[in-house]
Amino acid sequence: MKVGLIGCGNMARALARGWGAPVLCADPIAERARSLAAEVGGEALASNAEVAARAELLVLCHKPAQLAAVAAEIGAGGASETPVASILAVTPLTALRAAYPGRPVYRFIPSLPVEVRQGAVVQAADQQAGDPQMDAAVAALFAQLGTLVVLDDALLDVATGLMSCAPAYVALVAEAQIDAGVRRGIPAAQGAQLVVQTLAGTAQLLRTRDYDTLAVRREVSSPGGLTARGVDALERAGLRRAFSDALDAVLQPTEPPSKK
Repeated sequence: MKVGLIGCGNMARALARGWGAPVLCADPIAERARSLAAEVGGEALASNAEVAARAELLVLCHKPAQLAAVAAEIGAGGASETPVASILAVTPLTALRAAYPGRPVYRFIPSLPVEVRQGAVVQAADQQAGDPQMDAAVAALFAQLGTLVVLDDALLDVATGLMSCAPAYVALVAEAQIDAGVRRGIPAAQGAQLVVQTLAGTAQLLRTRDYDTLAVRREVSSPGGLTARGVDALERAGLRRAFSDALDAVLQPTEPPSKK
């Protein structure tokens, strides 16, 4: 399937690197498109309309506020039945269908680790009947990038706060642990190796334990032991509340920019 990327920002690059196949791409910053095409193969084209004219699947990777403008440009090129897959935040299926009437549309939210095929990808469940073969092909394309989970469209914004934003949170947690070790004398480079490998290994361990977080915590924590004391300190410091607050912050409506 010949994929056309509309926009070549960080997430578009992560998708292309994860797929590891040539793509067609366009971006308002032409050098960004050329750089991506040079890295993964394919072509950087001069306009979104040119991408639409040649791609078999269009993947929207631009800013959500540009939906209508990009749809108008794409309408100038390509077959009207070419499917559209969106990774735009806060842009439900209803908005995508309004922008691309008559086209099959799909909504996905990926996370940055799709670049190494270890990402979480959530797909909006769609009750409208489509071409089963195309539906399966598009889902399989995104499933290559890690773990694909299907949720109601109304829950994708919540999922964004859990997994699309989470690489930044996990990196911050790792940074905090590394800094704590540095404070106690462990060199930053070695501390980073210890912390990052522990995070990666724990993720794999949780998979083998059927995602039972409590079971893994109990395996590590002896009553009254070192881990129990550490977990208690994290709880008292408000770790759970902090993550809950972070999700609430992500889900707050975005204030329109001031005209002053």
